[in-house]
Amino acid sequence: MPPIQEFDPILNSDHILDWLEDTVSFLPSFPDNPYNVDEINEYHWWDQDQEQDFVDTTSLNITSDNTSITTVEVNDPALPSEQSKKRKSPNTMNSKSPEEQVSQRCRISKTSGTDAVLVEEEVVKVKRTVSTKKGAAKANGNNCNNGNNKEGRWAEQLLNPCAVAISNGNLTRVQHLLYVLHELASPSGDANHRLAAHGLRAVTHHLSSSTSSTLSSVLPITFTSTDPRLFQRSLLKFCEISPWFTFPNTVANASILQILGQEKDSSRSLHIVDIGVSHGLQWPTLLEALSHQSGGQPALVRLTIVADSSAQNNGIAAPFSKGPIGDNFASRLLRFAKSINLNLQINILNHPLQALNPQTLNSSPNETLIVCAQFRLHCLNHTTPDDRMTFLKVMRNLEPKAVVLCENDMSCSCNQCGDFTTGFSRRVEYLWRFLDSTSTAFKGRECEERRVMEGEAATALINTLEMNEVKEKWCEKMRGVGFAGEVFGEDAIDGARALLRKYDSNWEMRIDERDGCVCLWWKSQPVSFCSLWTLKKGGKES
Repeated sequence: MPPIQEFDPILNSDHILDWLEDTVSFLPSFPDNPYNVDEINEYHWWDQDQEQDFVDTTSLNITSDNTSITTVEVNDPALPSEQSKKRKSPNTMNSKSPEEQVSQRCRISKTSGTDAVLVEEEVVKVKRTVSTKKGAAKANGNNCNNGNNKEGRWAEQLLNPCAVAISNGNLTRVQHLLYVLHELASPSGDANHRLAAHGLRAVTHHLSSSTSSTLSSVLPITFTSTDPRLFQRSLLKFCEISPWFTFPNTVANASILQILGQEKDSSRSLHIVDIGVSHGLQWPTLLEALSHQSGGQPALVRLTIVADSSAQNNGIAAPFSKGPIGDNFASRLLRFAKSINLNLQINILNHPLQALNPQTLNSSPNETLIVCAQFRLHCLNHTTPDDRMTFLKVMRNLEPKAVVLCENDMSCSCNQCGDFTTGFSRRVEYLWRFLDSTSTAFKGRECEERRVMEGEAATALINTLEMNEVKEKWCEKMRGVGFAGEVFGEDAIDGARALLRKYDSNWEMRIDERDGCVCLWWKSQPVSFCSLWTLKKGGKES
């Protein structure tokens, strides 16, 4: 058996540097940029300026600290409309102590009814806990609250009761909560302000879904609505400064090399079915590693990319799964493969996931078939009692050598989370972790790239299906259809640890000894997990 190729998550390739020495990087630069832009990383290959240099159409088959208190005055909704948006000036507000301001607001709110009293008191608490560096004020995107301190996460304390009020038909409370959210929401504040802005859009969409209002009128900028170059810049910058996707990509690539290291013939063709959200960014590192395997590179690497073509969930696909029209990462991958003398073919399938079979994949017994599914399966539309289980059976019937499954890991204590209130609360919690982590990753800087990534993540709030299931449920389902869990090798574990050292110390990796899953956590809260599966011996399904 040939030795397993060591996997380096931080690409250091003379081939890539030689190939790109004359190119111009379009990665964004910030004043006093804290990121080491000179560090060699796996994304230098992505250069659209060379788009016309090489496109092999025969290989590309597209088939269809002093702190200041940030205060916001919340006016009585009963005031005339021309006054309802006014806030007290900072000088007026600072003439009173915080305690006096709180007392005054509470007295005002008690004239407005029971609902108003509750909401105003909640918001006042927010004003006393939201603090920023002196001079930065609200506009600084760094969230100074502990990410796990529920008392500091005031946006959730407004959005979740609003969802409850909607479910209960309490229109008066809904109206008041929407008013407060409107006053506090901001696309350029800390994580709470931004969550309030995205949550307000989502609630507005939910309330107007039965009217003639269109979805595009309430959505912020997303992947599909942005310019392809901005889309690419956003992905590149995000992967440079956050492990949200680079961590699972690293683990997945290492596990693929691990499986290949078990093959007797390393020159066999490799067929990877990509059901993911990387938009090509995952694969250059793997291709580079394959080209330097000690036992020789595969005779052919086939990459089948399963596009998200089905109009799932009222037209909302899995977050991050769809790119803009005009983005052609396949040709860049082909060009990169040519530069390292790797035989690569790319096939893009515009089929629903449930339609995958050996025929649509054109798979062969003479190739090593590996399925890589990342952050897509949780948005399968429930056209059957359990559509996710149905697709897992589809994957099993492909008889792959291995399946890499990476998904969000959202804790839940209930068996079914189909109701709007519970499901919305879970999606709000998911978006909070994303926004809190991006506040840190972007160092509080406002930029287009952050808005694109956060806008795309916020599409999860429009999702009317379950946000996800905990990893234990996913593992149970995988075993139920005939898969057996595999333990990640040392290269995958060491590579993931090395990768996380590049990022903020609030990120951590945990290994679940029961299931063998490698998990990514943010501020002691789970974000995602990666798992490796092979066919269970002695039968297709248990």
